[in-house]
Amino acid sequence: MSQGYIGYHLQQSLQNEIHRQKMTKNVVTLITQVLVDKSDPAFQNPSKPIGDFYTKKQATQIKADKGYTFIEDSGRGYRQVVPSPLPKRIIELASIKKLVENGALVIAGGGGGVPVINTADGLKGVPAVIDKDRSSSLLADNISADKLIILTAVDYVYINYNQPNESKLTNLNIKDAKKYIAEGQFAVGSMLPKIEACLSFVEGHPERQAIITSLKGFNDALSGKLGTIIHE
Repeated sequence: MSQGYIGYHLQQSLQNEIHRQKMTKNVVTLITQVLVDKSDPAFQNPSKPIGDFYTKKQATQIKADKGYTFIEDSGRGYRQVVPSPLPKRIIELASIKKLVENGALVIAGGGGGVPVINTADGLKGVPAVIDKDRSSSLLADNISADKLIILTAVDYVYINYNQPNESKLTNLNIKDAKKYIAEGQFAVGSMLPKIEACLSFVEGHPERQAIITSLKGFNDALSGKLGTIIHE
């Protein structure tokens, strides 16, 4: 539902802008399935909050009725949590490649993709949420992209974030990134998965770059004026 609904708005906005620029290019939103491992440990440890906030009483009742797992979320109430398995394979990859080769602007992997597992009867959807950054990294790798750009709320990646000795990172190599990860510099539910996705994309590929920056800084990031560049 998210892929179709949000993809529709992105697709229409891009089509309108392309028309205003008097360009000719097709825009396609592709509902994308992403294969996950049914034995992924994440299925035994739901961690991704989704949906509405509930009181403790409401959460307890829903858990009793439906068997859902809930956690308290930052003092705002209780939310259901679902597994967040690692993406293994993008099912529609061949179609994405064909569309790109034919000049289309492709919106794919929305929301991390629809998680599916292999069964004796074929693919089957599972209740889970795949990390969007990891799916984007996998897709970028699979199509041999030269850049992976992750847009977020800040212009740069920081160490000692929101502390008096906060420091922005403009260039980050793999060795330093792994050192900062070991130090716990990047928040688990925020910057850490973005850094890990970027490392997965660039490691072993010195010709590649990954960039983390803000949406408003996108154009400056392309010209190297803004954002954190991650490389080997």
